[in-house]
Amino acid sequence: MRGVLGHARRMTFVLTAAARALFDGPNFAVLSTIGRDGSPHSSVVWVEREVDHLLLATVQGRQKERDIRRDPRVSVTVFDPARPYHYVEVRGLATVEFTDADALNDRLARKYTGEDFKYHRPGQVRVAVRIEPVHATGSAVRAVAPEPTDTAAR
Repeated sequence: MRGVLGHARRMTFVLTAAARALFDGPNFAVLSTIGRDGSPHSSVVWVEREVDHLLLATVQGRQKERDIRRDPRVSVTVFDPARPYHYVEVRGLATVEFTDADALNDRLARKYTGEDFKYHRPGQVRVAVRIEPVHATGSAVRAVAPEPTDTAAR
């Protein structure tokens, strides 16, 4: 039986060293989820890597969290700001977890801002999102990242 993005049968997916480096750096990522009506929903997120899984934090009840609970298929794209055509897009299956979500949020804040997260609001419940990659594409997946010669043509 064939599954959607590996739903029925998953295989371990290994990120390349170049893809890992992009996720390990303080590079902002774009998470795309599938909305209730099938349209994409994209948002800029902080992300970290745990071996070959990707982790991010959000607030319970936000659109991305609701989308993931309904349909776990997601895409995460990250690129090097100094070389914007050096990127990776990871498609995978996401799960929402409550364990250590505040600690994850603080780690991400330190990675991206140098400080603990300081915008906690009373009543907000943080959740962690774990993404299991099932496919990757982009220059960080290939052996050599392309260097554009004419960015105006793109």
